[in-house]
Amino acid sequence: ICNRFLKPRKENNKISPTKDSLSTSKPSGIPSTWQGFGQKVGLLVPYLWPRGSLLLQGQVLLCLGLLAVERVINVFVPIFSKNIVNDLSGGSSWKTLAMTVCVYVLLKFLQGGGAGTSGFISNLRSFLWTWVQQYTSRVVQLRLFGHLHSLSLCWHLGRQTGDVLTSVDRGTASINNLLSYIMFSILPTIADIVIAILYFVSYFSAWFGLIVFICMLLYLTLTIIMTEWRTRYRRDMNALENNAKSKAVDSLLNFETVKYYNAERYEVNCFEEAILKYQGSEWKTNASLALLNQTQNLIIGSGLLAGSLLCAYMVTEGHFQVGDYVLFGTYIIQLYTPLNWFGTYYRLIQSAFIDMENMFALLTEEPEVKDDVSATELLLTAGKVEFENVCFSYTEGEGVEVKGTSYPDQSDVVGMSGSGKSTILRLLFRFFDVQGGCIRIDGQDISKVKQTSLRSYVGVVPQDTVLFSDSIGNNIRYGRVSASNQEVEEAALTADIHHKILSLPEGYETQVGERGLKLSGGEKQRVAIARTILKDPHILLLDEATSALDTQTERNIQASLSKVCAGRTTIVVAHRLSTIVGSDQILVVQDGRIAERGRHEDLLAQGGFYSAMWLKQGQPYHKDYQPNLPH
Repeated sequence: ICNRFLKPRKENNKISPTKDSLSTSKPSGIPSTWQGFGQKVGLLVPYLWPRGSLLLQGQVLLCLGLLAVERVINVFVPIFSKNIVNDLSGGSSWKTLAMTVCVYVLLKFLQGGGAGTSGFISNLRSFLWTWVQQYTSRVVQLRLFGHLHSLSLCWHLGRQTGDVLTSVDRGTASINNLLSYIMFSILPTIADIVIAILYFVSYFSAWFGLIVFICMLLYLTLTIIMTEWRTRYRRDMNALENNAKSKAVDSLLNFETVKYYNAERYEVNCFEEAILKYQGSEWKTNASLALLNQTQNLIIGSGLLAGSLLCAYMVTEGHFQVGDYVLFGTYIIQLYTPLNWFGTYYRLIQSAFIDMENMFALLTEEPEVKDDVSATELLLTAGKVEFENVCFSYTEGEGVEVKGTSYPDQSDVVGMSGSGKSTILRLLFRFFDVQGGCIRIDGQDISKVKQTSLRSYVGVVPQDTVLFSDSIGNNIRYGRVSASNQEVEEAALTADIHHKILSLPEGYETQVGERGLKLSGGEKQRVAIARTILKDPHILLLDEATSALDTQTERNIQASLSKVCAGRTTIVVAHRLSTIVGSDQILVVQDGRIAERGRHEDLLAQGGFYSAMWLKQGQPYHKDYQPNLPH
């Protein structure tokens, strides 16, 4: 089998290729972003109400109260503006006029710049909402981060890091924006429109209410229709932006390969092509936005013209006072300002829903390896590992078969590259679940125990060692984060890297760089060995643990590992047969199946596949051969 293939998903008992959950392929029919609106809002509501914090819950209620006060102030500001004009034109006393002006100024101070967006109340509300917003952001990010770690290895093998991180960042920001837009922009604007229609009908006449109603209806209807039409451009722009960032991240992560093949110009050209596609989609998005803005301005201007002419006519006929015209103009402008922003907020909400689509896809992604509902803790006694009629495949028709195998204290798995050796270790660690048979530890089926319990007893030194962008000391301490500095140094000494670390200017505080790129392959491998030694596992899995080491270092570590492996169940994947001749049992994997098994001398005597591998590696063919590597 080939480990680069992904495990297929089964649908209706048919095998279908694995699809990336963040696929940016264009669907045959563009769905509305309001599709599944109830489900999306249902996911947002728990983040709005801070559970377990009375202080934050009180702040949410206070913010809603301040929002209601703003609606009341928006009604009284035009009324007092009218009263000032009437007092001035009607010859009212200075005391009355001064009182009216003071109340008007106070209301404007509380309201702010006409739309209530920069007044004292809105600023206070924004300040109080900051803590609620931080709570929401923290909870969303932690849930996403934890969910990504809960997904199976199969999903992580198929994901693109840049695409995932972009979706997470954009989705997290969109939730905060969405809550703010709906709570403090859309709902207040709708409330202001309803209040304005009722006020104009009751104070002026039904004609004024009708003008406002028709204008609002046209504005909202065209805004929704045109924004839905623009959605496809926004979605395409997001997909192309994700693609451009993914290309950039993938190229930078593999910069050594780029250097090896002088492909810098090729990578720049590919990135430029991705940017050009993104900018083409961005232009369509901006052009459609300009068309929408012009349409909205035309509707608002028409409504203002009709209402102003009617009000001016009423004043000239003596039905209204001059202050009434001021009242109408002030109120309608005050109403149109947030209404103009309504289109913007609606577009932002649409964009937020689009930005959240990939994040929701991540949240709904189910891990393929799950704990059974009745899973229990693993009770380890002797550490005996048994494979009973195990079958597993990444692709249909190819797979690993391990039948009736019991691993003693020291077992080694050998075979050609791609034969399935590492897959056996992955199955034991439950990166994948077997498709047939079962794996037992001390008689307990590992699919019936909790993953955390199983993995606490198992230590792995992988073939491809990846380190965190942190210090060497912290990378070793990752095996047991509560370990002391002395324990870290003892593990490094056992892995034969302690003296190398001390020779560095910063010692154990030396930064290893992203993915450990500042260290050589052998140094990274020794850090991984030290990390696993520090974990002190009962079952040890070594996947070509010394493949990147020189002969002398390999001998030193093999001697140390022999002591570490004493009294533990150890399964070793090896290519160099000279390192595993002292094993209690050797399993020879060929084409995903156990072709031969036994001790070194027995396998040589059989003259089969193992014997052929031994001769190909230039080793002498006699049973008294003893390598210099202690086991």
